[in-house]
Amino acid sequence: MEMDATGISKGNWIFYGEFDRTAAYLSDQKKILGFNPFCHSVEHTDVENVYRWHFRVTDPQNNPFDVIFYVEQTDELLVELPDNIECSDPDNLTDEMISRYTVGRKVHWKHYPMPKQADDPENYLFVGKASGKLDMFRQEGNKTKVHFELQIDVRFLLYPAFRIIPKKITRSMINAGMSMIMQTSTNRIFSAISKDFVKIVHL
Repeated sequence: MEMDATGISKGNWIFYGEFDRTAAYLSDQKKILGFNPFCHSVEHTDVENVYRWHFRVTDPQNNPFDVIFYVEQTDELLVELPDNIECSDPDNLTDEMISRYTVGRKVHWKHYPMPKQADDPENYLFVGKASGKLDMFRQEGNKTKVHFELQIDVRFLLYPAFRIIPKKITRSMINAGMSMIMQTSTNRIFSAISKDFVKIVHL
């Protein structure tokens, strides 16, 4: 029997580090996901701005359980001009203006429907969906406020032992377990990242 499961993780941090460096560092998904203990690899696909995330865990019977996500990343700069500067067309902003008046950066991840990619349950390979965001805002004192949020959706085969439990209860248990594992992994990611910065505070 197949089961749909959803896991969610999120968190807020203050990075004691210059905004531009912090934003560039965290926007590199291959770098930050490399700190996730379940991330096997992150590779760029032939599609612009679309990446292949390969996660690997071990199931209760000690089988390798692989989940593939195809994720499109978009980046958005948040620029706030002072009242004395008028600019109705963002294309007219100079590089100097963008650098000087950028107050934040947003990274968005969304599922990309890659053609001809399908589950292969017999080989414990599943294709899931991932979406999330990474919001970064410049703070006084050379600090950056960071908000991270990630959701994954996976459909997999349910072991016979779980089939005697009502499906609603099983789904709640699995979702809670996935979210707990994801949150622990997220905390480990940012703990590992902290070694490259002066200080990180978890809010």
